[in-house]
Amino acid sequence: MSSAAASITPQAKPVQSPLTLVMKIKSPQAYQELIGLLTQLQAQPADKNPLSLALNSLRNVHFARFVFMHDNTELAVITTYDGTFEDYINEFVDAIGDIFNELLARMDPAPPLPVQQNRDAFLVYVKANDLQCVQPFYSSYPEATVLDIQAALSAQA
Repeated sequence: MSSAAASITPQAKPVQSPLTLVMKIKSPQAYQELIGLLTQLQAQPADKNPLSLALNSLRNVHFARFVFMHDNTELAVITTYDGTFEDYINEFVDAIGDIFNELLARMDPAPPLPVQQNRDAFLVYVKANDLQCVQPFYSSYPEATVLDIQAALSAQA
């Protein structure tokens, strides 16, 4: 074994966690409605886009994206976040619950709506539809939160 390989130590458990929420879209019509909704949201400037505003205000999301999968029969919400799963989902419900209601109205099955009044059912739904990643989850900065990274970048400016 080379000296470089001998010096590699196991990575600490990251403070970040992955979420890959995959939801089944009800129908081709629901897919078209989702395309329209997401296109309209994402076309807004960052200072008016409710998704960007919410993600910036939460300050615990490293990355987030939507992906249509399997011939547009599924929608994935893929994120990397700091903190506990329950805190993360509850903060999302508080910040953009209405957007989740719009998305989930086009899914089959869907949890009871609105999510703001059915938090426990929404948590169960997200857990049941989260494609768990193969462990360990890799992070190039396992101990750094979004706040840590933003502070370091501000200090460089």
